[in-house]
Amino acid sequence: MLNFHKPSIADYGWIHDITYPANLPGVDMSFHNMYFWECYYGEVAQAAGFVTQRLSKDGVSTYLYPAGAGDVKPALEEILNDAKARGEKPVLRGVTEDKKALLEELYPGRFSFTFTAYRDSFDYIYTVEELTELHGKKLQAKRNHCNRFEQDHPDFKTEIVTPENLQRCRDMVSKWYEVHEWNEQIEQEKTAIARAFDHFEASHMDGLMLIDAGEVIAFSMGARMNELYYDVCFEKAYSAINGAYAMINREFSRMIAQKYPELQFLNREDDMGEPGLRKAKESYQPTCLLEKYNACLQEEG
Repeated sequence: MLNFHKPSIADYGWIHDITYPANLPGVDMSFHNMYFWECYYGEVAQAAGFVTQRLSKDGVSTYLYPAGAGDVKPALEEILNDAKARGEKPVLRGVTEDKKALLEELYPGRFSFTFTAYRDSFDYIYTVEELTELHGKKLQAKRNHCNRFEQDHPDFKTEIVTPENLQRCRDMVSKWYEVHEWNEQIEQEKTAIARAFDHFEASHMDGLMLIDAGEVIAFSMGARMNELYYDVCFEKAYSAINGAYAMINREFSRMIAQKYPELQFLNREDDMGEPGLRKAKESYQPTCLLEKYNACLQEEG
């Protein structure tokens, strides 16, 4: 069987070394998603030079489609054999359209594919230029929000997050949670953000704070996935402050564009099925809504 274990910050190096050269667009394939959201996705393992993640429930093992570059079939075989050894039915998650076609080529007729129920997991991907410049009629409302913020808060400033000022983000997000209704999703997000704070340097995170009158009113944090894609992991703002979300989105995007000029895309992750989050992410008119299938093994063979 594969050597699965709970992900830790010590796994950053080998996971990053495998996934970075592949230039994969989905955040499922990044260390940060695997580690921060372990509660959703489970343990990690290496399979024939690829990375996978496994969560077992009710006799079904759900595996992350192997992340990496090169011939994926040996990794798929190791995953299928692992599930067989455990006596569980395997399901592959995070299967994008191109991977779906490859699975059908490698295993004709052996997998069934569903994605309707997994709309909640689709990634919102935008070009760097779109989010830094907010050009065009479709993003006029976002420009208006930013202009309004600048008018209302003429003395605002931004500050790059460092280990020395990170506590200010912790304090801000604690206040944010105090005014939001508690549920299981919020609890899981709180755990994920705490991991990002605790391992900010070791996980090679970037961050930016939006400050007005000496108070942090918004922040955003993320990490580079590969040469082309960047994962915007967390973003918080006080919604009562008009334009704060639009402003931190734009300013963080500009900071990332300046730091990594060769980047092409910002992945702002999924919406977890939360209606307000879905509306907000759709309002930025994503360049791509990365569809993901679950692939269920039909039969042994």
